[in-house]
Amino acid sequence: MYKFTNFKGVDTDERFRFTGAMCVKLKPIPVDRPWRDATGGFGAYAPIGMWCELRDKSGYSSGGFVSASFERNIIPAVLCGEDRSYDEWYEDLYWRLRNFGFQSGEIVDLAQLELMMLDIMAKRRGLPLHRLLGATKDYALCYKGGGSLLASDDELVGEMATYAGQGYRTVKFKVGSDWGRDMEADARRLMKVREALGDEFEIAVDCNQVFDAGEAVEFWNMIKEFRPAWFEEPVHSHDMNAIAYVAQHTDAVVAAGESMRNAFAFETYVEKGVRHLMPLVGRMSRMSDLVRIRDMARKNHLRFSSGGNVWLNAAFGAAFYDEGEFLENHEPMTMPIGQCLSVKPEERNGRMYLSDIPGSPIRLDREGLERRGLIDDIKFYGVDKAGGFYVRGTY
Repeated sequence: MYKFTNFKGVDTDERFRFTGAMCVKLKPIPVDRPWRDATGGFGAYAPIGMWCELRDKSGYSSGGFVSASFERNIIPAVLCGEDRSYDEWYEDLYWRLRNFGFQSGEIVDLAQLELMMLDIMAKRRGLPLHRLLGATKDYALCYKGGGSLLASDDELVGEMATYAGQGYRTVKFKVGSDWGRDMEADARRLMKVREALGDEFEIAVDCNQVFDAGEAVEFWNMIKEFRPAWFEEPVHSHDMNAIAYVAQHTDAVVAAGESMRNAFAFETYVEKGVRHLMPLVGRMSRMSDLVRIRDMARKNHLRFSSGGNVWLNAAFGAAFYDEGEFLENHEPMTMPIGQCLSVKPEERNGRMYLSDIPGSPIRLDREGLERRGLIDDIKFYGVDKAGGFYVRGTY
């Protein structure tokens, strides 16, 4: 049977028996300003819908943002009264979930369970999660992204200048105006940002997969004089031949990875010429794949960064990333998520600084959400030995 790579220093034989769960269903969390990228994401609301807390027999609990399918699939599976090790829970559910597909949202739910087990492990030892994972520092380096296509040129320039003033040396914004048809507008916007920030800053562009291969090459040739730090997802994230074509016909640092769920896909990316590997924490099927992908980048002398919920991602950045290996702090998404938290890392001078609280670096601000009228429903679950896992899907 396939054996999973685990975090060094984590006791994968440590045992868990889950005794209860609480699911807090959230109403849509509004962002400060409606926001759009080249292919339509993500609108007027933050991409979160539920917070779940699992309680273990040891008396510790762990919470995190999850999908609705976590409530449908994972909770019935783990609230069965069984006592299993970290590895046993993970491997059993991995293969049970396989028929959803290894790119599915359901397989990503399993990583959320893994995160909860890591969180409980850290709390049992009285350690912050990043220290459990072996961190020797209490911060993670970030770059800052934003730049909605709904913003005017002046608004975009002002936003990027604000990020630079906050201590970020690398910034990123969206391109693909008019669904990719107005390349001249995007080239003009990049020129203005470069003129405003000067030569010492890295400026990256994110296409959100809007172009075909020929269009991507055409657009790169229009903007390369402005020295983009990388050319993110210029074409469909699964069109490996298109990715290879862009890599072969430009000198761009092609970046990709946010749409992939496991490390295997990144091996193909490396083969096709991707030069910046970008896993996203909230979309991985196993957290230790972050380290495998980081190691791929180092071995092949590629750039590496990881995206997702930067408040949580900071623990992994502190533990595993060196100078030049970044977290993405995507402000339009991370700021409204941060407003839902009572505890989170501190953003300062282009870094996220972690506290010494045991376990995960984030806590839900349930009282604050209740005051804002943003909690839709709360459900509690106990052990149901007659329940358990079954595939809630269709063939």
